[in-house]
Amino acid sequence: MSLFLQIDLPAALTGTLAAICCALLGNFLLLRRQSLLGDAISHTVLPGIVVGFLVFGTRSAGPMLLGAVVAALVAAVLIELVKRYGRLEPGAAMGVVFSVMFALGVLLIELAAVHSVDLDAQCVLYGQLEDILWLGPQTMGDLLKPGMWGGFPREATTLAIITVIVALAIAVFFKELRITAFDPELATSLGIPAGAVHFATTALVAVAAVASFEAVGSILVVAMLVCPAATARMFTDRLSTQVWLSAGFAVIVGVGGYVLGAFGPMWIGLDNSVSAAGMMTVLAGAMMALAIFTAPNHGVIAKRLRALSLSAGVAREDLLAMLYRLEENKAGVALSAENIRAALGGGAPPRIALRRARRRGEITLAKIGAGLTDAGRAEARRLVRTHRLWETYLVNELGLRPDHVHSTAETLEHVTTEAMARELRRQTDEATDPHGKPIPD
Repeated sequence: MSLFLQIDLPAALTGTLAAICCALLGNFLLLRRQSLLGDAISHTVLPGIVVGFLVFGTRSAGPMLLGAVVAALVAAVLIELVKRYGRLEPGAAMGVVFSVMFALGVLLIELAAVHSVDLDAQCVLYGQLEDILWLGPQTMGDLLKPGMWGGFPREATTLAIITVIVALAIAVFFKELRITAFDPELATSLGIPAGAVHFATTALVAVAAVASFEAVGSILVVAMLVCPAATARMFTDRLSTQVWLSAGFAVIVGVGGYVLGAFGPMWIGLDNSVSAAGMMTVLAGAMMALAIFTAPNHGVIAKRLRALSLSAGVAREDLLAMLYRLEENKAGVALSAENIRAALGGGAPPRIALRRARRRGEITLAKIGAGLTDAGRAEARRLVRTHRLWETYLVNELGLRPDHVHSTAETLEHVTTEAMARELRRQTDEATDPHGKPIPD
């Protein structure tokens, strides 16, 4: 228990707080199509950190955080200027600005000879999550002692404070954030300073990113600004629900990623653990990939099933209309299931259409061929009536040639409601369509 409280709990809690903090802000970056702003900030804060060190002469968190925020705001202004006057898309504008500012930061380090600043690549990329320890508690009962929390890790405390600030800011200014994210021009017309809200959001992103760098590194920061919000977006179309879901996914990523990174290799017989921040990033990406395929609203599988169901519904209606026209023409042609599937184009939709029509009692299917039941004939008559009403309307009202309206009417007949059909009949008093076919009552 003491090892869990001293080693695993502070590291997992710090990673989870960083994930939640970044995920909450990522929702609004996603709506603005600026999800890579976190990546840009991770590059642009470098000159701010260096200048903060040069001005104040200390490596404490306060001056460097102040310099990073100022640099992030300068970068936000430059991105807007480059995008507006350079006529570049947002991604290209971000790439130009953060590349130049990152190079400027490296140049400042070299010119000022401030190599003592701890900005080595491993720290910046992966953080030092495994080095976060809490040597105080030995048992769960120790957590109830107020004096024990005095030695709580600084990184976790800082991230906890920033997470609370971010959550409160979103709760208080949710309306303003939502409107400016969806439509900045509308927000301005309503008296909401869209520019100020944008720069405040950028400042919060910069604070969250800089606070998270030391603990989890820039890779996890960028992933948390994108993946939880994008994953939540696959499950809902409501922003408030998306914000809650993104926070929940961030908790899963923080806790699950740490557990898999610390103990997963041992479960498969390996001796060493892997980077907890790296495993959190992998888990975030895996969750997003899973959501892309399985989400009930916007997932690939759900979309394919809806498209297949729609195609089968259209094929069923085409089947009924085809059998009705055969009866109407007294063709005496008996269509087998194979003939029907071939006539409807083959594939899965015609097979599903046949099953649906039989299950609804609209057709009979025997060795001699398919036929309409009374229920199927009534539905087929409605479809043919709608089709011929549309042909008549397109010829009479729009002046199209009779031989050019069939395909359009065939598409419209599947989306015509009863009210639309009544309005078509009100405007069309002919008994036959432009081809001389009777319009069924």
